[in-house]
Amino acid sequence: MAAAEAGEAELGLLECRVCFEPYGPGGQRRPRNLPCGHVLCRGCVGALGGRGRLECPFCRRACGPSDTSDCLPLLQLLEVLGPACSILPAAGSAAPGAPGLRLALGGWGTLVNPTGVAACPKSGRLAVAHDGKKRIHVFGPSGSCLQRFGERGEAGNDIKYPLDVAVTADGHVVVTDGGDRAVKAFDWEGRGALAVREGFCLPWGLDATPESDVIMTDAEAGALYRLTADFGKGELKKCQMLRSKLTSPRGVAVCQTSGAVVVIEHLKARGPNNSSTRIKIFSADMDLVGQMDSFGLNLIFPSKIYTTAVAFDKEGRIVVTDVCSQAVICLGKPGEFPSFNPLISHGLSYPIGLTYTANNSLVVLDSGDHTVKIYSST
Repeated sequence: MAAAEAGEAELGLLECRVCFEPYGPGGQRRPRNLPCGHVLCRGCVGALGGRGRLECPFCRRACGPSDTSDCLPLLQLLEVLGPACSILPAAGSAAPGAPGLRLALGGWGTLVNPTGVAACPKSGRLAVAHDGKKRIHVFGPSGSCLQRFGERGEAGNDIKYPLDVAVTADGHVVVTDGGDRAVKAFDWEGRGALAVREGFCLPWGLDATPESDVIMTDAEAGALYRLTADFGKGELKKCQMLRSKLTSPRGVAVCQTSGAVVVIEHLKARGPNNSSTRIKIFSADMDLVGQMDSFGLNLIFPSKIYTTAVAFDKEGRIVVTDVCSQAVICLGKPGEFPSFNPLISHGLSYPIGLTYTANNSLVVLDSGDHTVKIYSST
């Protein structure tokens, strides 16, 4: 066991902690020191500092790509270990053509135990729900911090415990507040627009339709709701229960083209390690068109899958996060579900949030290292 732990420590030391590719003596894998003391490979320095400004993905200290330098201790270690070490492929490397990491945002201190992420379909801004002093953190398309709002407290604009976030087409940030058992809407400046308390038990997952309606799961009540509101006027027009008798539904996604809805149920089981999930697909008319639980997926896929978040890409394919394999997997369109296409199979710790931007960049919320990771197709 000691030898195995030493091997894991050695591999961790010799990997870039952003892309998880092994360091090498030259090219894009050459280790570079940042002024703050953290180390990245040359490829990640170039990717994260493409506009002449680089923020350390771990401590957020700013510098320029030209301020980095060779990490001589790691280069000397690579030389001692010999060439065999530097050509080891990373475990679970993504297939050719898979999305590549373009930007990493947040990190411990900027984000604290994040729980949800959503993208504005028009502006490209990202809203992240987390457990910091200000519950909602808004990032611009370039990764800069634009706004923070939603303090923990009892006031109307406060958020006790955010579980998920969505952004509507008309530009409102909608949050499920598990601590207040409410759904709360804000504008981009953090001004409260509406708070909905319709006897919810534990409002959890959120997504927005093209018409700015909000689809919400209630994990404790086992229900799926559709909220129709005029957020500008602060008026709730309709709260409709779409489905009941679901089993602890959490993650939810709406296809922006077909109107199909996918829900992730968390199934109860005896024993601490026997929990599982089930994916249910509904048509725009809320007819059940497909479902499969972890056991069924395991008959098709090579390892156990425990899904925590779901989204639709622009082509209408279902994409999920899997915390067992620390991966993002495409399951295909509802008509071909389930297929199996790993999109990201390395570089994630505990992926719990998922969304797509207007330009089809894949955004993954990684609670394991408190970051938002943005991937673009290569």
